[in-house]
Amino acid sequence: MGSSVEKALDILLLFDESKQLLGVNEMSRLLGMPPSTVQRLVNVLKKKGFLRQDPETRKYRLGTVLLKLAGFLKESLEIAKIAYPIMQRLSRETGETVHLNIIDRYERVCIESIESVQPLMARMPIGQRSPLYAGASSKCLLAFSDEEFVREYLEMVKLEKINMNTITDKDELLKELDRTRRRGYAESFSERVTGLGALSAPVFDHRGKIAASLSLAIPEVRFRNEDTRRSYAEKLLAAARQISEILGYKG
Repeated sequence: MGSSVEKALDILLLFDESKQLLGVNEMSRLLGMPPSTVQRLVNVLKKKGFLRQDPETRKYRLGTVLLKLAGFLKESLEIAKIAYPIMQRLSRETGETVHLNIIDRYERVCIESIESVQPLMARMPIGQRSPLYAGASSKCLLAFSDEEFVREYLEMVKLEKINMNTITDKDELLKELDRTRRRGYAESFSERVTGLGALSAPVFDHRGKIAASLSLAIPEVRFRNEDTRRSYAEKLLAAARQISEILGYKG
């Protein structure tokens, strides 16, 4: 399996400015693979939209799915670039780990993170993924998504217990999403990681759509202090609003 994936990636990496159109025999020669192997992999890449075939030459060029992925990556990088200085300030103001998250298909993925400098701190690695029903950053993204997306997600997902406070009942999750919308931000404690609390506020784009969630990862000893949590929430909401405004949000 791994070998086939690697070979398929090698095929995609053949394409560049000087090689925009390639035939199976040419790919075979460049990679030193049997033509039958190349053809089999090309068929899969074509089916999935990574390659498309020129109807006249019968040769292949990169498919439009890569444009979609490139656009997704560019948008994510732009949001992270805009948010980073504001995240730095929020981290200084709270002393906690600050992270920025987006939806990728049906998962939350962290695209930027600034770690706390305190001895007792929570980590959030860039690239970490989690389901959209567990943890404040995930619930925030889901709560402020379009109703159609939320309905579609809840129809296909199975709510599995990840930690002691993971919500596993869909009706309860819907109530939690409603509380999050009314409050303006999400909260969680020990939903994914024991002893880890989190607060997360929505970041909106110029269309008024959810673009990201800005989050604080907070160890239990500080999360359980109500005054601290309230102060953090105010600072978090102000930072999320500032990022939204830079993205063109007028709400």
